Amino acid sequence: MARSSSAPVFAALGDPTRLRLVTRLGAEGPLSIARLTDGLDVTRQAVAKHLHVLEDARLARGVRQGREQLWELQKGPLDEARRSLESIARRWDEALLRLKAALEQN
Repeated sequence: MARSSSAPVFAALGDPTRLRLVTRLGAEGPLSIARLTDGLDVTRQAVAKHLHVLEDARLARGVRQGREQLWELQKGPLDEARRSLESIARRWDEALLRLKAALEQN
């Protein structure tokens, strides 16, 4: 089976801190590391490391604005991951319908 292009997205979102960062970026728009650290029990350095993992998965990118760097969500990879999950769900639904039909014939 070929590796899904969404695999890095799922891996990155498997961490609760990164999932919270993605949620905040989606809800609040571009934010600095200082703003992203507010309300989290992690250091700015830890948040920066998490953001770089998200960047490697193409979920976030840093944009320099004056003296600070703002991080923004990249929605394209999330849409790809959603489509992957929908495809898996469709295949499962089809398999279950085939199983049901086979059982009803016997």
